[in-house]
Amino acid sequence: MPTRCSFDYAIVRVVPHVEREEFINAGVIVFCGSQDLLRARIELDEARLLALAPDADVALIRLHLGVIPRICAGGPDAGAIGELPLRERWHWLVATRSTILQTSPPHAGVGDAPEEALERLVETVVRAPRARRPPPPR
Repeated sequence: MPTRCSFDYAIVRVVPHVEREEFINAGVIVFCGSQDLLRARIELDEARLLALAPDADVALIRLHLGVIPRICAGGPDAGAIGELPLRERWHWLVATRSTILQTSPPHAGVGDAPEEALERLVETVVRAPRARRPPPPR
């Protein structure tokens, strides 16, 4: 039987014009110290971003978003930050910033599979809501 564990997560936000404080969610980062897990899923919806900020530099934003999963994975490919211990990388990723990429405050969760929670969170808070279909006629 899987063991329940606590984990923390934060939502990755793209804030194209910081002074306006408008953003779209573009990913989720999950940290579970008891499972030595630090993972991120990034999904940038370019159409939503351009609807919010037609002048956004999508290529540059994608480049910067791509660094987040590398930092989570650690190692030399992630630069000096990637060499830090897991917990320190988590804290660095969720530190308060006033830049084009920001994270929500960290939230806590409990479950047996933090990676499955990561996928559920991406579906819930990153992907555009799907239109509700009316029930079939009887």
